[in-house]
Amino acid sequence: MELADRLRAEIDGLQPAMVELRHQLHRRPEIGLHLPETQRAVLAALDGLPLEISTGQSCTSVTAVLRGTGERAGQGPAILLRGDMDALPVHELADVEFRSTIDGVMHACGHDLHTAMLAGAARLLSAHRDALHGDVVFMFQPGEEGLDGAGHMIAEGVLDAAGPRVRRAFGVHVSSADQPRHQFSTRPGTLMAASDWLSVTVVGAGGHGAAPFRAKDPVSVAAEMVTSLQTMVTRQFDVFDPVVITVGSFHAGTKRNIIPAEATFDATIRSFSRDARAAVEAASVRLCQDIAAAHGLRAEVRYRNEYPVTVNDPGQTEFAAGVVTDVFGADRLTIEEHPEAGAEDFSRVLEEVPGCYLFLGACPHEDYESAADNHSADAQFDDSVLPDGCLLHASLAISALVELAGRG
Repeated sequence: MELADRLRAEIDGLQPAMVELRHQLHRRPEIGLHLPETQRAVLAALDGLPLEISTGQSCTSVTAVLRGTGERAGQGPAILLRGDMDALPVHELADVEFRSTIDGVMHACGHDLHTAMLAGAARLLSAHRDALHGDVVFMFQPGEEGLDGAGHMIAEGVLDAAGPRVRRAFGVHVSSADQPRHQFSTRPGTLMAASDWLSVTVVGAGGHGAAPFRAKDPVSVAAEMVTSLQTMVTRQFDVFDPVVITVGSFHAGTKRNIIPAEATFDATIRSFSRDARAAVEAASVRLCQDIAAAHGLRAEVRYRNEYPVTVNDPGQTEFAAGVVTDVFGADRLTIEEHPEAGAEDFSRVLEEVPGCYLFLGACPHEDYESAADNHSADAQFDDSVLPDGCLLHASLAISALVELAGRG
């Protein structure tokens, strides 16, 4: 029996354990860089496998190295497979049997599936070490949702965990909407946007709502900033190198007839190139400060760079697309025409190592276009895609190491 057929056959045996792990994590979701229960569950899932396991110091990460025993054993290259593990501060509304038991916390972005897929791949590849002409680093990462868990793990040496630096890196992200169940998608070059944080406090002077001329109203000035930021996007930035600004938080005042002393808002800013990213930082800070000054108020503006643009290496995207086609069939792959405005800290890894990030449709409904999207309290993901992700991880690892070993 060919190796590919053996892997497919063995996936069926691994599926119950992957489903069980996914449900366990979904019931007990954790947020941020410190996920002690999740880390314990991952370590238990990996227990007994021939892995060199280490845990993080600055976060509850798990790094596991599998040494191949193929022809290049001991001198072959290394590749990396990544799965993120953290949940979101969302109260789950989806009606599933294994729904979250933690109020206000939910795996609304499918990271529980990512973790289960990667653990399944570790077990599958452990049974086929002789097919690995090099080593595999499994990167179980906390803190993807805005806390730069990838940056923490890179600083602690995940890219060098096998000894020599990994030479390829791959990751898979599930989607609860937008694409059919079991369908893979990706694109070469820019795949996802950079993400930055704009925080503004407009400082005025409080007073009575009936006499605004005796105060310095920060609410109206902050509101002008919010609308002017949108005008700035359409008038200062190339539509073919777009920028997205969304103000998701706006706070001011305590009562309708009291002018407060301050108004604050926070925005997420997405861009798709280094040039646009630098330009929007300068322009948004200047705009908010100048609007405040024009009204005789002051603006305290903070701008924080978060995740860089996620850029797939063109050669590795072609390679990954070939693996998907060989393993699952050409009809299971879509090459996306445009990038997505979501952001991803796997971008940190792809800045260091050539690789490819892919999406996998996991919508449990046939009408995926109207289904609740990732990050929604109603988001649902189908367990039936767990074998897909597991098999793709394993196939990418085997094929990448074969290719790298052939190149020397």
